[in-house]
Amino acid sequence: MIAQIKRSRRLRRKIKNIKKISLTALLGGLVTISVIMTLTLMVISSYTSQKQSLIDNTLSLNYASAVQMSQTLDSLFYSMQESLKYAANYFPDMDHSNTKELNSTLDLVRNSSNFFNSVSLVNKAGVVRSTSPYSEASVGHHVSSNAAKEAVKLRTSYISEAYQTPRTKRRIVFVSEPIFDSAGDYQGTIGGNIFLQENNILSLSFGSQLKTSNGSYFFIVDKKGTLLFHPNTNRIGENVSKNEVVQKLLLNKNGKEQYKNLAGVDSLAGYYKVPSTGWGVVIVSPTQTVYDQLNHHIRMLLLYTSVPFLILTLIVVRVARKLASPFAMLADLVNQVDKGQVDLPVMKPHWNREADLLTRAVVGALANFRKQTNQLVYDARTDVLTGMNNRRTFEEVIQEWIQDEAPFSIIVLDIDRFKSINDTFGHHAGDEVLKHIANIIQLSVRPEDVCARFGGEEFVVLLRNSESNVAFEIAERIRITVEESVLPIDRSVTISAGIAEYPKHSTTSTELFHLADNALYQAKEEGRNRTVTIQSVIK
Repeated sequence: MIAQIKRSRRLRRKIKNIKKISLTALLGGLVTISVIMTLTLMVISSYTSQKQSLIDNTLSLNYASAVQMSQTLDSLFYSMQESLKYAANYFPDMDHSNTKELNSTLDLVRNSSNFFNSVSLVNKAGVVRSTSPYSEASVGHHVSSNAAKEAVKLRTSYISEAYQTPRTKRRIVFVSEPIFDSAGDYQGTIGGNIFLQENNILSLSFGSQLKTSNGSYFFIVDKKGTLLFHPNTNRIGENVSKNEVVQKLLLNKNGKEQYKNLAGVDSLAGYYKVPSTGWGVVIVSPTQTVYDQLNHHIRMLLLYTSVPFLILTLIVVRVARKLASPFAMLADLVNQVDKGQVDLPVMKPHWNREADLLTRAVVGALANFRKQTNQLVYDARTDVLTGMNNRRTFEEVIQEWIQDEAPFSIIVLDIDRFKSINDTFGHHAGDEVLKHIANIIQLSVRPEDVCARFGGEEFVVLLRNSESNVAFEIAERIRITVEESVLPIDRSVTISAGIAEYPKHSTTSTELFHLADNALYQAKEEGRNRTVTIQSVIK
């Protein structure tokens, strides 16, 4: 009994000797925990929402790029066939025994465009009459490839599957057109070869887009899932039909999705079929690039918020009792801002100096957080080099105007021979020319009009409530100003422009842009440094 009493007394003494937690420390600790939890929630919320937004934006951009590239390829093969059709008219009346004239004419056909690596003339018996470049091993012999034999047999327009030649082991796509005389009798075929693993029209047209600095790239497959175009030329000819996205293309599906490629890399892809050939275009961005952007954003968020919140915590420990109410107010404000429910208030001086400093620090941190978020949105909609709107913004605006059924005109502008500027003066000088011309374009239109850099040296202008004749005057003013302006290189620079009008020429954004682009192409064909309005539209 006495022993139990002694133990009870010792326990009471230990309890009395335990240091009590002060109200200041308690409030300070509670507020500190609240701040840390708020910051954690804010980071988690920001990470989750920004991640999904960046993934969706990347998928949409890749899909739009795949659609555009598919349309470009379709137009490219159409142009190839038209070129061969035009060339086929030269040969029916020509003396085929005049080898020199045949070779000269075929050289002219090949050199008049950069469509084909080689061109060949085959008579109706399947014997090669001439080639460009000239190949003594081929002339006078029957064609050996199944594609050429099929073209002679079909006697019609023909685009082959990609195949490997039996003699040179080159991977080739063969495009041909039949030759008929004035009486309509079949005389043979003229065909062009595209060497897939060498410099060709595809690498010339899309080489600059093969692989970007952030790891994005594209590839093209045929109807069997065989690679026709890839950043790694050694992979051309490889069958990738087991790729999830390629399987969708083989089923004639278009779309966008997150998937794992054959190497197990998680990726974001947009894919689209090429109507004329049945090929598939796939634009791929590694998902890791999205996470890299997101992690950078979170690091910057923590950098901007850590110091103010640390100051907040230290001040709270010293003046917790007097500032309990301000802390509750600030915690509530942080939660509301994190949920996007309130704008940051205009700061008013607080009666207590420490509370005033604390409040300003927290609001400043939240402002920096909002600034970082707004900067991400701005970067996603703005071209970094010129400060103009980017392609994504242009596509959103044109869709919005079409939905509003607001009449407008579109101008597509392109710098003439821009590649030679980069080759001669360097890419830095080329960038300065782009910025100079972008500034001229922006100064030449109204505030309600939309200017955007579409890509490379191409710009677009949307003129709201303007007909094509008004757009023509504006495009001419821009063109003349560029031609007469003093540029940061020792050389004059010109631009060409194409114009289309909504809804006069088309009621869809894709077709309207394509028509304006065709007008631009016509301006280029007619000698450059001019403006062309699309004149006729086949409905």
